[in-house]
Amino acid sequence: MTTRIALIFGGRSSEHQISCATAGGVLGAIDRDAYEVVPIGITRDGAWTLQPDDSSRFRLADLPEVADDGSRVHLPASASTREWTVTRPDGTIESLGEIDVAFPLLHGPFGEDGTLQGALELVGVPYVGNGVLASALGMDKHFTKTVLQGAGVEVAPWVTVTRSEWARDRELWERRMHGLALPAFVKPARAGSSVGVSRVTEWAELDAALETAFREDSRVLVESGIVGRELECAVLSGRDGGATRVSVAGEIVITGRDFYDFEAKYLDAPGIDLVCPAQLGEQELAEMQRIAARAFDAIGGSGLARVDFFFTGTDFVINEINTMPGFTPISMFPACWQASGLSYPELITELIELGRTAVR
Repeated sequence: MTTRIALIFGGRSSEHQISCATAGGVLGAIDRDAYEVVPIGITRDGAWTLQPDDSSRFRLADLPEVADDGSRVHLPASASTREWTVTRPDGTIESLGEIDVAFPLLHGPFGEDGTLQGALELVGVPYVGNGVLASALGMDKHFTKTVLQGAGVEVAPWVTVTRSEWARDRELWERRMHGLALPAFVKPARAGSSVGVSRVTEWAELDAALETAFREDSRVLVESGIVGRELECAVLSGRDGGATRVSVAGEIVITGRDFYDFEAKYLDAPGIDLVCPAQLGEQELAEMQRIAARAFDAIGGSGLARVDFFFTGTDFVINEINTMPGFTPISMFPACWQASGLSYPELITELIELGRTAVR
């Protein structure tokens, strides 16, 4: 008997289009013999709509969006049922049948940050990926760093400031920030895909960088730049209580850009090469995998994550943990697993099965 999957994508964040492209990749690769898919797109306004099961509508090159067709999808009324329903544009209410597991593919706030995960838990829907706490921690760069630092994992030095704090006591915050090493990176605390991120090579650029980041979030991090290779690895939960699994490493080689920005990640802008597997010694890779697993476990991770590092040649410094990494067929997360022997369709299957059996 096939398993019925609610594939949820889009959403209210600035990463709406990336989420749609991720959904397109999954729709095109999921095992149709094992899974029946119900595609649910959340519009930029937060409306849950029933979308066509057509991967060609969500191609990355088109920067797709969820179109509001007037339908409205409803979660189960309680944890005693797994039946989802849809209200058609003419007001007719129809059953979508029982859903076995939800597969959230949203990036950013209102999807990756624990809010959607909490809604699913309230009505007892099993789901793929991280739980409420790990999602909230992974979404917020300040608290991710705080938890990792408490777990003995090295992170880049940083200062976090709110818009009101910056306006109230600019001189104090400037002194704190000027103690960081240049170049520095200015980032929204709760955004992804390099949205709102700026590289600052002199402190005269700080005002503009902060304003860019504050447009995405009321809290902003200023981080010391770390000189080293940019490496990433992919993480999966262990099966049946087993140890956390970590892939081989991938490397982001920057040749003609300041950093790995949105255009390079998703619009195929030049100046970036993605190399997987990265060239590392056996002991270096083992150490990186050990730290990645420790970081994942420290935030209470479940399902999947991508852990991003700077490697100085002697030390691995964690940059970020992404609890719903880019998941298009060309993204680093599936590429790392493919290089480790797990194909894209197999990875989708593994994530669904982990979600079905996860203990929240």
